[in-house]
Amino acid sequence: MRTRSSPRGRHATRGIVSVEMALLLPMLVALALPVYDIARNIQAQMILINVSREGASLSSRASLTYPMQTIMSSLTSTTPPLDMNAHGMIYITEIMGNNNCDSNGNNCTGVVVAQYRWNGGNYFPASQLWSCGNSGTRWATDGSGSCSGIPAAGAKSPVVNLLQGKLSDGQIAYAVETFYLQTPLLGSLDLGNGVKTPALSPNLYAMTVF
Repeated sequence: MRTRSSPRGRHATRGIVSVEMALLLPMLVALALPVYDIARNIQAQMILINVSREGASLSSRASLTYPMQTIMSSLTSTTPPLDMNAHGMIYITEIMGNNNCDSNGNNCTGVVVAQYRWNGGNYFPASQLWSCGNSGTRWATDGSGSCSGIPAAGAKSPVVNLLQGKLSDGQIAYAVETFYLQTPLLGSLDLGNGVKTPALSPNLYAMTVF
């Protein structure tokens, strides 16, 4: 024999469900946001790694054919959903094996012979290899994005720790650095008693040498 539920019973059930949802929703959101933040960072980091790899390859193969700004602009056109114009930057540093080489070309010191900065970005973190502006160098104002005032390869050239002992005398390598500022949706949470949850770093970085 079938029985019908009364309207009052249905309304009570709906009320219970609404209360349960109101209690659970903040917890679900608190769990979902960190996962979403981590996924965003992983995606952005993978894009930066791919851009740095492709940039290093292009720089080594096409630097004599295309201006560095053209190479960097073509790289940033492949980065959506990242907004590289607002939050990204690319540096290309040309490194030569030069100083302290023995007769066999071993133990050469890597020196900076050129550095370029993408003109399309509005985020300006310092290069982690070597920063233009030291020792009388400065960024050119001719639109090339190059660092001017770098001395010719020799004893006075800026020395970098990267690739020391790896390059023979006169050998060239290109280091491409990619930066992105991604503010987390959810920062550190204060759990009380001085306990806080860790927060994701907004400063993403990748480098490839070719």
